[in-house]
Amino acid sequence: MSKLVIVESPAKAKTIKKYLGSGYEVVASMGHIRDLNPNRLSVDIKKKFAPKYEIIKGKEKLADELVRLAKKSDYVYLATDPDREGEAISWHLAYLLGLDLEDTNRVTFNEITATGVGNGMAAPRKIDLDLVNAQQARRILDRLVGYKLSPFLSQKIRKGLSAGRVQSVAVRIVVDRENQIKAFQPEEYWSIDAKFIPKGSRKAFPASFYGNADGKIKISTGEQAQQLLDAMKDAQPFVEKLRHGTRKRQPAPPFITSTLQQEASRKLGFQAKRTMKVAQELYEGIEIDGMGAVGLITYMRTDSLRLSEDALSAAETYIKDHWGDSYLPSGGPRHFKSRSNAQDGHEAIRPTTIDLTPAAVKNSLTGDQYKLYKLIWERFIACQMAECIHKTTQADINVGGYIFKASGYRIDFDGYTVLYVESSDSAEEEKESELPPLEKDMPLRVKEMIPNQHFTQPPARYTEASLIKALEEYGIGRPSTYAATISTITSRGYVKRENKSLSPTELGEVTTKLMEERFPKIVNVKFTAQMEQNLDTVEEGTCGWVELLTEFYGDFDKTLKAAKEEMKGVKIELEEDKTDLICEKCGKPMVVKFGRYGRFIACSGYPDCKNIVKMVSKIGVPCPKCSGDVIVKKTKKGREFYGCSQYPSCTFVSWNQPTTERCPQCGEVLFKKKGKIPKLFCAAEGCGYEREDDTEEAVVTQEAVVTKADA
Repeated sequence: MSKLVIVESPAKAKTIKKYLGSGYEVVASMGHIRDLNPNRLSVDIKKKFAPKYEIIKGKEKLADELVRLAKKSDYVYLATDPDREGEAISWHLAYLLGLDLEDTNRVTFNEITATGVGNGMAAPRKIDLDLVNAQQARRILDRLVGYKLSPFLSQKIRKGLSAGRVQSVAVRIVVDRENQIKAFQPEEYWSIDAKFIPKGSRKAFPASFYGNADGKIKISTGEQAQQLLDAMKDAQPFVEKLRHGTRKRQPAPPFITSTLQQEASRKLGFQAKRTMKVAQELYEGIEIDGMGAVGLITYMRTDSLRLSEDALSAAETYIKDHWGDSYLPSGGPRHFKSRSNAQDGHEAIRPTTIDLTPAAVKNSLTGDQYKLYKLIWERFIACQMAECIHKTTQADINVGGYIFKASGYRIDFDGYTVLYVESSDSAEEEKESELPPLEKDMPLRVKEMIPNQHFTQPPARYTEASLIKALEEYGIGRPSTYAATISTITSRGYVKRENKSLSPTELGEVTTKLMEERFPKIVNVKFTAQMEQNLDTVEEGTCGWVELLTEFYGDFDKTLKAAKEEMKGVKIELEEDKTDLICEKCGKPMVVKFGRYGRFIACSGYPDCKNIVKMVSKIGVPCPKCSGDVIVKKTKKGREFYGCSQYPSCTFVSWNQPTTERCPQCGEVLFKKKGKIPKLFCAAEGCGYEREDDTEEAVVTQEAVVTKADA
């Protein structure tokens, strides 16, 4: 062995080894090798915030093995991920292995391909200490906020609570939206929706009431709508005005980390954490039939829209070969402008090899890998395709002096939409259809004219996609942290998921209120965004990390001490923690507690009384095997399944939800299969009955059941 290359993961090591050949040994550090002790602050505030790093528990043998391999090698290359976190891991490895920080031993790969690895190995550099200090500043700042505030929240609200520099602001954003929804006062308004049929045609087209020649008329009541209908009752509709135009639609830019998470949420239903896990696999390398390990996408933690000229050229060739010259943009390859505060160290997320189409590699990928790769591949190719051209028509329909408006379009040239169309956060997008041939002054016949009552709607709750978009727009956190942030605020009970919507729990609302009152800067969106910009200056080398922490900590520590003093003896009670149950063993009230596997009910007299009551979720369906109730259960990894409340005497269990319906063919219980088109099916062997599900969702109710559970 002559040269040792250290990367972060075994999958990445395997792929890189393939390209480097026999002269290199490639091993994995398995992520960070040193870190702050999770059980202590591990930051010496009095000594300029000096961090106290140590080998991560469980990695002692790995650390010894890396030291042994480094001593045997003629040269060591540090090839961890090409970002702030990867730079810090390389710095820790250099310390562990006794490497000189002046050595040019740091290599980075934007893509794990022969070209990407070759380019990286050909351009080794010194470890970038500005990047390392930027990572240290964030790590220590987050540690100070978390380890100083979390005990305070635990003492004042509930044991085990946590706070975080980004996490607490994210919760506040969700809480603020919920407050807007609660404060919203709906206003009534009416519309008149009509369908007209042109002379000599059978095809009706829709139009909406607008007003009259003087302008738009707002219809506030049903009486007003009826008066307008009466006024138009005997009038002859005709086309008063026609406007024809051309609308050009441009493709969306290639993915960056945040937009990939948003689109995967909208189109695939992936949570951000799942998206990043799969993207990491695609970047590090997949075993492709006949090719071995191949990195399929460029580095997935980036907020730059830059694309390499080689990638643009490959896309141009592919588009020309498969759709022809007319599908190429008229002005040459498209270049997209990144946001002003974007880090431009990496390209946008794109496929590494254009000819490795999703169809070509499908058999080598898991379902999740294929779906995400297809999304990335199609988005990149589409961004280099010609615009979509619509021929639009807008018509003003005169009915007794009142105006209805109709609009529609036809696709004149499909362009990039032949391959990919970006989705939207909006639940109801405006849907236009093609209008029939119309001419000015053409008489029309009324097919229907219907008044409809409406009420203004409050702002929508955040989804994971729209929350990521908000965090990005506010400048809070970095795209690489969004997945972890959302996972944290949901897993710790500050925010709950209801279908795709995110809403605060009472715990989230109470915690946010306390933070707003006592630590307003920590949950202030503008302050947090400014802190993010300040942290970026450390990375740029224009600000020292110790100076930044010193400036922050002085005010923070003063605020924390004041809060502790002013709230001595204060304990905030949560309504959701109370129950109407009385302990049958000691007579004290029972309260809701949170354990390792979720919520449970325990005696408020603990530890003197250790009575526990387990909470179960019934779906209102009897057990198919006995007289018990079907309840929702969870595996240790959090996946839901269905079982019988009489377990262990009854062993019924199913991944699919049983229903109250019986199979018309064999009489057995029908089960519900989820998906884009929910179905009911019979699980009886040899039956095979199946149909679309048009039943309502089962009502899930939570009840307390006495158990020996050691929650």
